Amino acid sequence: MSDRRRAILEGAARVIARRGVRGLRVGDLAAEAGVSTALIYYHFKDRTGILRHALSFISDRADRYTGAADEARAAPPATDPRRLLERILLLEFQDLPEVRENSTAWGELRAHTVFDPELRDELTAAGAAWVEEVAGLLAAVCPAAPGAAVTAAAERLTALLEGLSSRWLSGLLPVGHARDLMRGAIGVEIGRLGCLATNID
Repeated sequence: MSDRRRAILEGAARVIARRGVRGLRVGDLAAEAGVSTALIYYHFKDRTGILRHALSFISDRADRYTGAADEARAAPPATDPRRLLERILLLEFQDLPEVRENSTAWGELRAHTVFDPELRDELTAAGAAWVEEVAGLLAAVCPAAPGAAVTAAAERLTALLEGLSSRWLSGLLPVGHARDLMRGAIGVEIGRLGCLATNID
C-alpha cells in the first residue's frame, strides 16, 4: 500500500471515529490526510469506496495490533489455544490511541448500517470472519464440542466484546473491569462447551 493511500485510510479511520460516518466529508478527509480531494477520488472513486476500504483497513489494523503485542514484548507467540483466544479478545481493550480509534470507528460503521445498508455486506463478512477465528480457537480448546455450539459461543463472545468495548470507550466501564468480564465470559463459554474441568484456571 502506498504511503498516500495509507494516510488517507488512517485519516478516514480518525474522522469516522471522531465524527461518525455521516460526518465523513471528502474535503475534511483530504485535510486530515494532507492530500488533495482529487487524490482521494483517484484512489477510492467515491464516498462508498472510501468507507469500504476504511472498513477493510480497520479490520486489518485490528489483526495487526492483536498480533503485535507479543512482538513488542519480545515474547514468543501464544501457542495454547486458550491463551491465544484470551489474547486476541483481551487485546481489544488496550488503552492506546490506535485501539480506541479502531474500536470507535468500527462501532460507528456498524451503527451506520442500521439506517443505510451500503456497507452491510462488508460488515457481515468482517463479522463472520471474526466469529470464525474465535470459533476455530474454541474448537481447538474443546475439540469434542459440536460445531453449532462452538459457533454460537463465538458469536456470544464477539457480541459481548463489542458491547463491553462500547461501554469502555464511553467511560462507563474501566478497562481492567472490561477485561475481567471478558476473561470470565471466555471461561463460561469454554465450560458450556464441556471443557470446564481442564481449561478453567
